[in-house]
Order: sequence, then structure tokens, then C-alpha cells
Amino acid sequence: MGGLAVPAWAIGLPWTTWAIAAAATAGVIVRPFFWPEFIWAVAGSALLVALGLLPLADALAGAAKGTDVYLFLIGMMLLAELARQEGLFDWLAAQAARHARGSATRLFSLVFAVGTVVTVFLSNDATAVVLTPAVAAVVRTAKAKEPLPYLFICALIANAASFVLPISNPANLVIYGSHMPPLLRWLPSFALPSVLSIAATWLVLRWTQRAHLRSAVCSDIELPRLGTGGKLTACGITATAAVLLGASALDIPLGLPTFSAGVVTAVLVLPWSAGGPLALVKDISWGVLPLVAGLFVLVEALEKTGVTRDLATLLADLAQRSATEAAWVSGVVLAVGCNLVNNLPAGLVAGRVVELAKVPEHVRAAVLIAVDLGPNLSVTGSLATILWLTALRREGVRVGAWSFLKLGALVMPPALVLALAGAFAFGG
Repeated sequence: MGGLAVPAWAIGLPWTTWAIAAAATAGVIVRPFFWPEFIWAVAGSALLVALGLLPLADALAGAAKGTDVYLFLIGMMLLAELARQEGLFDWLAAQAARHARGSATRLFSLVFAVGTVVTVFLSNDATAVVLTPAVAAVVRTAKAKEPLPYLFICALIANAASFVLPISNPANLVIYGSHMPPLLRWLPSFALPSVLSIAATWLVLRWTQRAHLRSAVCSDIELPRLGTGGKLTACGITATAAVLLGASALDIPLGLPTFSAGVVTAVLVLPWSAGGPLALVKDISWGVLPLVAGLFVLVEALEKTGVTRDLATLLADLAQRSATEAAWVSGVVLAVGCNLVNNLPAGLVAGRVVELAKVPEHVRAAVLIAVDLGPNLSVTGSLATILWLTALRREGVRVGAWSFLKLGALVMPPALVLALAGAFAFGG
């Protein structure tokens, strides 16, 4: 097809596509020149098309595969931004601080509980982006000597609780695609792994931060006023959760219901909002959409090289020999791999691999757990953690990659092992 001239040695060689995909993914993670993540994903996709390595029609078809994810993200971003704009998260965090009654350990547990609820019903990205600044503000008000134990919660629970429901992480939609299990099948599959993941994360994080939680915190916390807009937002989020639970139970794709719920909530809240529609639209991180679209195109290109087919063959052979071994190997390898390439592209590839391999359900569950929970090892593991770092920088807090890795190496492995064991206990 038309486009830039491709050297003869590059035509037909899959490693050219692999190199471009790898460079684009590295750009998403490292962000050279501090350019936004989506620029690198879109640039990599455009280069593949321009060099003729991926036909334009195939690139558009690959991007179109993410339609349900885009709608889901737009709806969730609308709800999360409304909650931030109307002060709902600030109110929740202040409530947690007041109920701590001067105890740092109680405040830690309450923030953890709020983070779990937000992740479960609003997705892990909402916890990383919107709850983090609210927790930072409350910790300052409570005069906690060390803010990091509470801020680490926002990053780690965003991944540890992200497979309680299908809506808890956009990666869940990627892994299952159009074959998302109905809610009544999802809950039995992931209830035990989720409980084990959340509990293990709390226990290890609480133990590692024990030295910082011995000092008392201020109990005289001023409770922000929650106006009509905030109350309507809370009602809208509750109604959205109910709608999505119903859609999941009826095996309806979650994108359109989430988008519709977000738009309806915004229409109801904005007449009471001081910010207005322009402020709402302006503050949403729209760059997430071209980022995801670019990653879908990169994965489409990788599939054309046959890499997903080869991986699917390996996984199918392993599952045929031992489904238990396939679940453990794929779970552990993918959990570590997500930290090397980020869990969104890893999840896109893994979702296609398990679809082609037609593996038993608990093997697919192990793959999803790895994609959701594995990123707790490092700051490069998931988009949610990258967004968490950005939110921290705005608050004047810096967390180094090595500091996070030392903590993640203690927190992630036991949670992963227990969650995988829980999945196997159900499916094995």
C-alpha cells in the first residue's frame, strides 16, 4: 500500500513490527521529553501504517475493537471528575479522618476501606487519579508525620481490588472482550481471589508501614460541606453501580451502560454545579482514549506477525498437559511481565492469546488476576500507578521507582499467590 518506502530487508520481517511496538510501549512507560503517554502509542501505530507494515484498514479495525472500552472509560471519567469537582472524594476522605479519632492505624484502615470501595465501583483509575489528592489533603489536615503510608494505599488497592467486579478495571474488559462472563458467574470466580488479594495487601502494607503509624494524628478535622451537586453525584454513582451490576448479570457489554450513566449523571448534576460543563470536560484526562486506541492498534500489528498465535499454541499445549501448571505459569510470568511492558498492552495480548488457546476458565482467571494485580510490583506496571505518580507530583510528593519496587516486592507476591490459589480452588 502507499506510504513511506520500506527497506527491502524490513519487508515481511516480524521483528520490525516488534521493534516499533516495543519502542512505542517503552515511550508510554518512560515518557521521554515528558510527552504524554498517548503520543508514543499513536506515533508507533502511525509508523506501522506509514511503513506499510499494517494496512490502514486493519489498523482501523484494531482500534474499533476497543469501542466498548472507550465508552466505559468515558463514562467512568465523567463520574470520577464529577465526584472530584463536587467534592465527594474530599468529603469521604474527611469522614475517614474524623472517624479515625486521632489513631493513625485507624485512619490507615479507613483510607484503605474507602480506596477499596472507590476501586470496586468506580475503577482503579478513579482511585489513582481522584482519591489520591483527597487523601493527600486529609493527611495534611490530620498532621500525619509521614503521608506515604496513606498515599501508597491509593496505588496498591487500585490494583489489588480491581477484579472484584468487571467494572473495577478497564483491563477486565480487555481480557474477556465480548465474552465477559455474567455477573452471577463472575462473582463466584473472583470473590475468593479478591478477598485474599485485598486482605494480603492490607496485612503486608500495614506491617511494612507500622513504624510510621505509631504517632497520633489530629482528630479535629473540618468536614467539607457536601452540596446538592455532590449528593446527586453520589446518587448517580450508586445508580451506575446498580445498572452495571444488572448489565453484567444479563451479559450485556458494559461500555454503553457506563457511558449512558455518566452522561445522565452529568446532566442532572451540572445545573447545581459551580464548575459548569466546560470545567468538567476540560479536566478529564482525554489522552487515555488515544492511548488505549494506539495500544489496540499495536496489538493488532503484533497479531499479524503471528506472535499471539504462537503464544496461544504454547499455552494450549501447556493447559492440555496440566491446567493447574498452565494457570500458575501464565499467572506468575504475566504478573512479572506487566511490569516490563505495562499491563494494558500485556493485557491486550494476553486476552487474545487466551481466546485463541481456548483454555479452561480458571486459567483465564489466572491471566486476569496477573494483569490486574501484577502491576503492584513497580511504578511502570499499570496506567493507574503512572497516573498515581502524576497526582503525587502535583501534591509535591515524590516516590522513586526503587522505593516503590522495594515495597512492591513485599506486597505483590503474597497477594498474587493467594489470589491465584483462590482462583484455582474455584476452577480446579
